[in-house]
Amino acid sequence: MNEKSQGGGLPSRRIAQELRVAIAAGELGEDQKLESERKLAERYGTARNTAREAVRLLAEQGLVDIQHGRGVFVRRQRKLLRFGAERYSKRVREQTGLSPYRAELRKQGLTARVDCTSIERVSPPAYVTERLTLQEGTTVVRRENWYYAADEHAEYPVQVGVTYIPWEIAEGSVLATSAQMGKGSLYARFEELGHPIARSREEVRARMPSPEETSGLQIPEGVPVLDVVHTGINPEGAPFEVTHFVMRADFSGLDYNMPIED
Repeated sequence: MNEKSQGGGLPSRRIAQELRVAIAAGELGEDQKLESERKLAERYGTARNTAREAVRLLAEQGLVDIQHGRGVFVRRQRKLLRFGAERYSKRVREQTGLSPYRAELRKQGLTARVDCTSIERVSPPAYVTERLTLQEGTTVVRRENWYYAADEHAEYPVQVGVTYIPWEIAEGSVLATSAQMGKGSLYARFEELGHPIARSREEVRARMPSPEETSGLQIPEGVPVLDVVHTGINPEGAPFEVTHFVMRADFSGLDYNMPIED
């Protein structure tokens, strides 16, 4: 068969475009199973490899999930979590008694779960040393948390966050020893130690996930992550913690409201 379709362009792209239009129009609904490669090939008069390539294109665009052994399904459009200016608000923390993540999800009608998988004293990576302006040889507490969100359908892994705290701040406190942060969570404990958060610096980039991130966050094919390096800064302008977030881009958005410098 000629590699070009009668309408022009590769047959795989023509098939993908027609399926994309059907998904956008709701003719193929969320969680609906697509026809098999064999049936798609028969319907469009192409080879099975061409149908397989069309499905791959849809997966790369985040429109379908390929579930090996089960088939190909239209991806559900889940709620987008937007982490904005209120994320570290003392007012919200005192009103709710919740961590920033739990408060954000409650506001959106979702249920949060956070697993603290490790707390250890380590030598920080170079980018953390730089952002915390640490002296060479200074150690930090490393806290790793995995964040989940549940709606009416299921629970999903949303992000992983690794927090680094200078040892001189964390020593002798729950920051260095416990997954249970108490009312107001992490930033309430920082405030008790003389480090209320007054400003946040966040460096954001998009990239494709590593194999470990794909597995741990259950990221579908073709979905990137948001890579966010957050630095908490106290009223004196001193940084006191760095958290490196990796967020599923199909679940997460960032909503900033900030003054403009002169």
